[in-house]
Amino acid sequence: MQQTTNSILMIRPINFRKNEQTAVNNYFQEDLEIKNAEINIKAQEEFDVFVQKLRAVGVNVIVESDDEKDDTPDSIFPNNWVSFHSNGDIAKYPMFAENRRKERRDEVFIRLEEEGFKIENIIDYTSAEQEEIFLEGTGSIALDRVNRKAYCALSPRADEELFIEFCEDFEFTPVIFTANQTVDGKRLAIYHTNVMMCIAENFAVICLDTIDDKKERKNVVKHLKQDGKEIIAITEEQMHQFAGNMLQVKGYNNQLYLVMSAAAHNSLTQNQIKTIEKYCPILSSSLETIETCGGGSARCMMAEVFLPRS
Repeated sequence: MQQTTNSILMIRPINFRKNEQTAVNNYFQEDLEIKNAEINIKAQEEFDVFVQKLRAVGVNVIVESDDEKDDTPDSIFPNNWVSFHSNGDIAKYPMFAENRRKERRDEVFIRLEEEGFKIENIIDYTSAEQEEIFLEGTGSIALDRVNRKAYCALSPRADEELFIEFCEDFEFTPVIFTANQTVDGKRLAIYHTNVMMCIAENFAVICLDTIDDKKERKNVVKHLKQDGKEIIAITEEQMHQFAGNMLQVKGYNNQLYLVMSAAAHNSLTQNQIKTIEKYCPILSSSLETIETCGGGSARCMMAEVFLPRS
């Protein structure tokens, strides 16, 4: 069992813009004073440079283009609708925003098979949408694949019962908590777990300040420490620069990299950078347009492929 993979799936955007349907509970999204067509061009440029940087260090990036026929402004974030597992199983997830449900495309699976991956079963949770129940993939769930633990910050996009069902199906121990951010003076649920925490092989980057309940916070820390993870705590301010939205990947010769946006990288202190670099180099890329309009960052753009090779 491995925590990191060399292969990731990324979706190149065609209609990227601020998605009005997700903005209701994604408090990271903001408006840009430029036209949508321009926003999309900028997002494509950021995407292409990011892919180039990943490939340059030996990450196997499988790029699929978004589909012209569906209006899917958030298709650049595929990790919310699908996850790929080392036993050959795929999970498909129920999505909060109606226009995001069109992002689920089975041709992506055909592409992965063409790339030499083996798919055994598809576990489909999407019927939960009919009951307004959601669980948005590795956006909602931070997986410690080696220690078989799944961390989940409950929110309108992460249902507790469905999360537990996922954990039973995929044999993970659930670690459940609530993470909040301050919005207009109120503490409101953070929309995705993966903006406040990242689990790497030997460390975890986490915004503990968002877990207001002391018992829950202690429990999360206990689990991470139990599994030998060094905890790198970030502030809420750093989290707003997407410092929690990172992913560790493998490049050439199994060299590990911690991948993040330039904004996340710039928000880190020298000490935090030093601690991360004890374990692996940082790879960062500017994702300003994608972050501002999409309210997601580097980690959201990468769906890890752990499927076995056929």
